[in-house]
Amino acid sequence: MSFHFGLPSAELLARVKAWGAKIIASATTIDEALRLEAHGVDAIIAQGLEAGGHRGMSLVDDLSTQVGTFALVPQIVQRVRVPVMASGGIAGARGVAAALALGAVGVQVGTAYLLCPEATTGAVHRAALKSEVARHTAITNLFTGRPARGIVSRLMREPGPISDAPPAFPFAAAAIAPLCARAESQGSGDFSPLWCGQNASGCRAIPAAQLTRELAAGIAG
Repeated sequence: MSFHFGLPSAELLARVKAWGAKIIASATTIDEALRLEAHGVDAIIAQGLEAGGHRGMSLVDDLSTQVGTFALVPQIVQRVRVPVMASGGIAGARGVAAALALGAVGVQVGTAYLLCPEATTGAVHRAALKSEVARHTAITNLFTGRPARGIVSRLMREPGPISDAPPAFPFAAAAIAPLCARAESQGSGDFSPLWCGQNASGCRAIPAAQLTRELAAGIAG
């Protein structure tokens, strides 16, 4: 069994489109966006460096190629014909408005929803998001074998966030799971993947519907 980030086979893409489904995929560089368009995706998510969770990197492993959302969005918009959505560091209505002003047709927001009651975010993760530690995030491959942004924890500080030691994705997650579970049972997030973007300012314990309405205020006019 193999696992990868990026596009599935051309055959599978054709089958999905034949069912009438729309295909949306993430790009972290212009080259990735161009490849996605060439393979027939219906829309592209421009994922900036600020975004929490896994990077949508599919053509390169070099983190130096990754740029911020508001630098990436207009460059991709200029190069592709399909709709572009912005992702990374957007936590409020003003961020939404800024993304739209740069040519995005919409936004993908993740971190801001993690404290909503509908989210399945665990207690240790919620506590970290509510604290000052959420201001310090980094990209790490220690938890899953793939680059992903999360709150800096003990595991990330001591060996450094990027290492050649973890097994390939997704096997690293299984390797560290027992240590993570033991620590969380004691109320510690030292060994947990506390996914979080660089802007947790909009992360609040309010209903998802309310948060969505507040974010949509940036579309008005």
